[in-house]
Amino acid sequence: MRQHLSRLAACVAALITAALLPAGPAAAESNGGVRVMPLGDSITEGTQVPGGYRIGLWQRFGSGNYRVDFVGSQFNGPGSLGDHDHQGHPGWRIDQIDANVATWLRNTTPRTVLLHIGTNDILQNRDVANAPARLSALVDRITATAPNADVLVATIIPLANPGQEAAARAFNATIPGMVRSKVDAGKRVRLVDMHAALTTADLIDGVHPTATGYDKMAATWYAALRATPGSIGDPVPAQGRQVVGVGSGRCLDVPGSTTANGTQLQLWDCHGGPNQTWTHDSAGQLVVHGTKCLDAYGRGTVNGTQVVIWDCHGGTNQRWNANADGTITNAQSGLCLDAVGHGTANGTRLALWACSGQSNQQWTLRTPA
Repeated sequence: MRQHLSRLAACVAALITAALLPAGPAAAESNGGVRVMPLGDSITEGTQVPGGYRIGLWQRFGSGNYRVDFVGSQFNGPGSLGDHDHQGHPGWRIDQIDANVATWLRNTTPRTVLLHIGTNDILQNRDVANAPARLSALVDRITATAPNADVLVATIIPLANPGQEAAARAFNATIPGMVRSKVDAGKRVRLVDMHAALTTADLIDGVHPTATGYDKMAATWYAALRATPGSIGDPVPAQGRQVVGVGSGRCLDVPGSTTANGTQLQLWDCHGGPNQTWTHDSAGQLVVHGTKCLDAYGRGTVNGTQVVIWDCHGGTNQRWNANADGTITNAQSGLCLDAVGHGTANGTRLALWACSGQSNQQWTLRTPA
């Protein structure tokens, strides 16, 4: 963090930020979807859990068949996060965001802005009495620069320090009235009660959420977006996707494009063919070739169970959960889809294995080019 924070929160956040931020600017990612800017401080950036709430939000967009393009000048998060762009700045206060936001908005033209800011005003004890006025001015600048964007303004999440939490609650109490005044003036502003979504038990260091806390934020943002017509567009029809290994960069592949029941799946260079194109349907099945499902062979539930294709029948051994941490778990066993032996080469076989959090068990669902 570039600004001085108060006491321990400053030291912890600054050290983590130095480790997580890229050394230089990265090329922006885009999937052609509705442009959404995550805007704020370290809680938007994802300090302590790189990617933060954006991981779970991205997964929900995918599961709901929404096409969304995160935008911003910053870039971070795990390989399982399909779009790493954001506008989160660790340590920044409301006034610092306000000084730069017009440029960011003009450069990225978001359709929707997710604003969570004010925590560092509290932590730094920066003229806290006037923080609500600064937030109001920031919202005015956003709506003036991007008048056609929906601006979702969140209350800030809880803080573990009792005195700081009291200040946060007082700050949050002013936000509903401010939002109403903007709406009454014809601005496209909405309130999101993020403070109510988390408790101090969801904080890893008294300031930043745990992975579970960030996912609660993701769920709250997602619900608010779905309740705001047009903010993330409309769901698109389910379409085939590649299942790409984070550790290997290779695709989940049916060898030889066969349709034979019992064929064990493998990793192979991604080429966009139908034997690498999977549809994750509403039943949780991963379907290839229209009628074949990803299947835990023999309904196995032990380490090493082969992952094969089989005629779709709706059994729990053919149902899969695409999780916020990038894992794909079998609904029957809870085991992870695993590249055997941490393999990354063409021909590496796929099996079930106890989830370890390593990259050979992390996957990204990607629309074929």
